[in-house]
Amino acid sequence: MSIDLESVYRDLHRHPELSFQETRTAGVITRHLEELGLSFDEGVGRTGVVTSIANGDGPVVWLRADMDALPVAELTGLDYASTARGTDPAGLDVPVMHACGHDMHVSALLGALERLLATRNEWSGTIVAVFQPAEEYGAGSHAMIADGVLDRYPKPDIVLGQHVTPLPAGIIGVRPGTQMAASDGLTVVLHGRGGHGSRPHSTIDPVVMAAATVMRLQTIVSREVDPRDVAVVTVGSIHAGLKNNIIPAEAKLELSLRYPDDEARDRVLEKVERIVRAEAIASGAEQTPTISTDHTLPPTINDADATARLTTAFETAFGAGSVVDPGMFTGSEDVSWFARESGAPLVFWFWGGVDPEKYGAAVAGGTVERDIPTNHSPYFAPVLQPTLSRGVENLVVAAREFLG
Repeated sequence: MSIDLESVYRDLHRHPELSFQETRTAGVITRHLEELGLSFDEGVGRTGVVTSIANGDGPVVWLRADMDALPVAELTGLDYASTARGTDPAGLDVPVMHACGHDMHVSALLGALERLLATRNEWSGTIVAVFQPAEEYGAGSHAMIADGVLDRYPKPDIVLGQHVTPLPAGIIGVRPGTQMAASDGLTVVLHGRGGHGSRPHSTIDPVVMAAATVMRLQTIVSREVDPRDVAVVTVGSIHAGLKNNIIPAEAKLELSLRYPDDEARDRVLEKVERIVRAEAIASGAEQTPTISTDHTLPPTINDADATARLTTAFETAFGAGSVVDPGMFTGSEDVSWFARESGAPLVFWFWGGVDPEKYGAAVAGGTVERDIPTNHSPYFAPVLQPTLSRGVENLVVAAREFLG
């Protein structure tokens, strides 16, 4: 009995789970692995699932799919749209949505395993399939590595992964070298002196301090980074106060920083810290701001030789023009930890999930940014087909290229 991948995808989309809470998702995965006759390990890195197919001598190919969702309220209007809610790390009740396509990633990997099992007389080697939790926290791959995944399974000769993105369905985007940016998540706490809203002169107002800091941080990229270089400084969250007539004692900012390499990281981090501390001094703060790192992700760097080889394999399978260089994405990923910690090469590619006619019309009208929802948007919804079938085919072609 073959897996009904469209039903799997709709089910996963309708029932998303936040990072390190993917227990139902893991159950869906293991149920289908059992149907395929595969053994597996559950709870790897808390909620991850790993299985392998040993098929004689040959290379070891790791295929990875992430499976967590985001705290986003879905607005797609799909008949299988999520209405789920969850509890975030701060204990807040939040909406949950697969706004980044990880449900598509899981479904495609399940389909690829089924196809590879059915054709095992045509290849040799070992496939390790990694269903990874908590990519959105940048912590899932590290959690699996800390749980011994590299010791419990054959080490990879190559690590392969893919991500659905707003390209036309049928198009693959991949490039050698840096495919995705490095990233740091920072939490900044600005310490003021609270008091009554009617007596601001007796306080040190962290709300004003935060406002000045947010505005000044925007000058890093616009005024301190060479326009030919890539950097992003985003303040994605700001929290301060509970009532209009109380000046709070502190304000919290959450920052997302992106850069292509470690040298750029050092430069941007220095500028962020300088501005945060200087704005606190300018506000008369009596306590130095607290700056903590929530996560650090390396750049996702594709091996040049393996990428060239795989690009040729994709073009052979899908035709000329099916592969494009999408440029470096300023988003970040934690898949590369598997390759870095094992010393294996990595190829990580993107595949399109947008109806080609819709995408072409948006390009012609110059409305791509407005009309084509991106990952993390409440409107993000890959067209089901041919996105899903191509996701399966991509993984099969890629795995077969590097297997014996």
